[in-house]
Formats: sequence, C-alpha cells, structure tokens
Amino acid sequence: MSPLNRAVIVHPNAAVLAEVTAARWLLRILDTQSIRRPVHTVISGGTVGIALLAAALQSPLVGAVDWSGVHFWFADERYLKSGKADRNETQAREALLDPLVEAGLLPETNIHAIPGPDKSKSVEQAADDYAAVLSGFAAPGEPVPVFDVVLLGMGPDGHTASLFPGDRAALNSLASVVPVHDSPKPPPERVSLSLDALNAGRQVWFVVAGGEKAERTAEALTDGSVDDVPAAGVAGRDATLWLIDTAAADAP
Repeated sequence: MSPLNRAVIVHPNAAVLAEVTAARWLLRILDTQSIRRPVHTVISGGTVGIALLAAALQSPLVGAVDWSGVHFWFADERYLKSGKADRNETQAREALLDPLVEAGLLPETNIHAIPGPDKSKSVEQAADDYAAVLSGFAAPGEPVPVFDVVLLGMGPDGHTASLFPGDRAALNSLASVVPVHDSPKPPPERVSLSLDALNAGRQVWFVVAGGEKAERTAEALTDGSVDDVPAAGVAGRDATLWLIDTAAADAP
C-alpha cells in the first residue's frame, strides 16, 4: 500500500490506545451509517482488541449507533467449542456484544461467529462454512462483503489474525477463509480470514501495543516480507491506520 494512504498514530500507553480507538471506531460506524447500510466490521481478540470493545461499551457514543444495522465478523478464531473462555467470540460477547443484545440494540443474527468443533466436523469444514456465510452477504460474484472497518492486532512475531510467519499454505491461499494447523500459539487448530479477505476492508486498523512488538511494527511499516511479517500483507482499500502505543513505536 502506498504510504500516502497509511497513517501512524501513536498514543501514550495501551489503556489510552484502547479508549481512543474505541471512540474512533464508533465514530467511523456512525459516519458510515450516514451514507450506507448495513455496516460490516471485522473484530479481533487479544488484550488490546478486547479492551477496545469494552471501552466502546462505556463510551457515550455507543448509544448513538444504530446497532441493528451493524454486522460483526471475526478475523480469526480458536477452533474450540462455543462458550469456551479462550474463544475470541466469547471474550467479545462479554466485553460488548452480549450487553448490546440484552439491551435489545443488536440482533443476535448480526453476530457472525466462526464455528467450532461443536458445530463443524473439522477445522476445514469450519472454514468452508464461514466462507459460505460471508459470501451470502457479499455482492454477486464476490467472496466477502466489503468491510467498512477491519480491526486487527499483531503479535510479536508479526502475525495478524491467525496468519503466522512461514505458513505459506494460509498466506498464499486464494480462499476467503483458511484452516490453520500447527499454530505456534495454542491451540494448534484455528480458522482465519485470509489475506485477500482482510484486504477487502475499506479501512484496516492495526491496534498494537507493547515494546515486544516494536521491531515487527517497524518492519510492517517499511513493507517487510509478508512471509516473515504477515501483517505487512494487509492494507485497506481506502486507508490503513497503525494505531500504536509509544512502546510499540520505539523500534531499536
């Protein structure tokens, strides 16, 4: 992606990063709802990703959004049964989604969870099933809807979603959703949106905190190898924001 379409915004610490990005995300949804509906957003797990969702619930802007017109998709998921504490879905529901559903603001049908072993026979079937759901909301002939904003994190190794360095099968896949085996982080089996699917976002926001991620952040921002730093392979169609804290910005 051209640096002209990319911005790096540094916040003092992870807590401020989560709170400010939550407000930015809610405003992005509100602005989008003024010109088109429905809004499609991709959310992620991780410490900062879940803190962002929790901060959104406490924001005064949360009540201004018409949540009936917002669809939630997951960047990736651990292949675990529904309700397991380590699932991104479980954590996102606790932080934001379930309170919105319980308040009658968000239809349960607007939450598109990646199936686990209680709903699919294999990680491959889970990927295929999620791809089918995505295509049902896409324009004719397209594999996924055009996501209005994609929220992503990045690990210290440069992985994003569950696309890990060196996993060429996943990184080079032409599918919209890929099964992941032998993840270097437990559990070994996961399901992830592919690079192509993530790149369908109008805006992609990387939300990254921590000094242990500084080196990979610098590599991603200087167009490092996707095989080494998968996050370098994701960019928004209109804009890419790197929303980071000072520690992540402090590359050696």
